[in-house]
Amino acid sequence: MNHLLRELAPLSDAAWKEVDEEAKARLGTYLAARRLVDFSGPQGWDHSAHNLGRTSAVADSPHADLRVRTRRVLPLVELRVPFSLARAELDDIERGAGGVDLGPLDEAAKVIALAENVAVFHGFAAGGIEGITQATSHGAIKVTGALDSYPTHVARAVQVLKEDGIGGPFGLALSSDVWTGVVETTEHGGYPLLEHLRRAIIGGPIVWAPGLEGAVVLSQRGGDFVFDCGQDLSIGYLGHDVDSVTLYLEESFTFKVVDEDAAVALGPA
Repeated sequence: MNHLLRELAPLSDAAWKEVDEEAKARLGTYLAARRLVDFSGPQGWDHSAHNLGRTSAVADSPHADLRVRTRRVLPLVELRVPFSLARAELDDIERGAGGVDLGPLDEAAKVIALAENVAVFHGFAAGGIEGITQATSHGAIKVTGALDSYPTHVARAVQVLKEDGIGGPFGLALSSDVWTGVVETTEHGGYPLLEHLRRAIIGGPIVWAPGLEGAVVLSQRGGDFVFDCGQDLSIGYLGHDVDSVTLYLEESFTFKVVDEDAAVALGPA
């Protein structure tokens, strides 16, 4: 038995399978940031910190000839979202029912996935995480004009990266509203705007990133951004009564921008 205590939950194997598959499907839809950065792990629940490879001097040494330094690390943060499922719905899974109501799980998956996206793109000060848009050395490119001019701004961001010696291919993360606009827009001549961005400018993935504000162009060459995962997203058990079972989604991670020159933010369209 581990800390998730899944063995204590009054869920059948079939119910656990349904819950796990639903969580995987929902999280796969919402998780965007980790698709564009280097994913390190999962390294386990006991993994507590990311090694920065740097030290800080300690002024108060116990001896005049002794030099003391401390190792610098980024502690991992733990995210947990509880949710409750009706026992009647879980029992119906065992009977072979389809389309059972797992709405609270879907909402929990959205909450924790968006929190992860925001931490990577915009930071999480309380957790010691500096996001990509905070760490970048480049000023944000303000997007102006209609959406059919979006390729001009994205191309400018790519050019900024190349002029700084940052190699491609490049990835593009789009906020929900920008994604919708880009998908629905066709350029003069009827060519889809999304395909123009993908083939002619970016050369890498374009992802819908809920929680992001605006857009971010970032290098996909590797080594510039590290998502250090302790425990990957998992479902644990909290308790139950005659009507419901309370579970939770949980993960532990931190994030580090290694090269601050490797991304450019675009302002809201």
